[in-house]
Amino acid sequence: MPIPASQPSSPSSDSAAVRSGGTVTDRLIEANQRYAAAFTDPGMDARPVLKVAVVSCMDARIDLHAALGLELGDCHTIRNAGGVVTDDIIRSLTISQRALGTRSVVLIHHTGCGLLNLTEDFRHDLAAEVGQRPTWAVEAFKDLDEDVRQSMQRVRTSPFLLHTDDVRGFVFDVKTGLLREIDPQD
Repeated sequence: MPIPASQPSSPSSDSAAVRSGGTVTDRLIEANQRYAAAFTDPGMDARPVLKVAVVSCMDARIDLHAALGLELGDCHTIRNAGGVVTDDIIRSLTISQRALGTRSVVLIHHTGCGLLNLTEDFRHDLAAEVGQRPTWAVEAFKDLDEDVRQSMQRVRTSPFLLHTDDVRGFVFDVKTGLLREIDPQD
């Protein structure tokens, strides 16, 4: 089964790229030039003001700063497919805590996640298509709450992290914008 290289783009993103006379990346670069023209150095340190790292899915429907009432400089935001705690997430959290002073970890999965519909067959199909097995796991899951619990456990038991007492997990509802906290013991 071939793996789709990308999903069809939406008409709005296509038309925006056409309006700018180029690709979506060209549009982003143009937007950055407008941003930089009005930019002033906020004089912030790289250390998050609230000493928190937020791990979330990369889903484009989740505006973490708005959803959590965060401002620039408040937190470290670490995102990947599914918001699952992988070795690379542990690497980022370790640097966040040990080098940049964070003490709390917030984990956010969400309803309607694409990883709910994938299996490890995705990796096998990809290997068959490109002739090389990916070195990474898909980390697909069937139960959001259980995967949040597993992610909390991975953070709490990592020997590399200094602060594992304030680790909380949530499911973000993409229809209502509300967070639902997951009890680590259920």
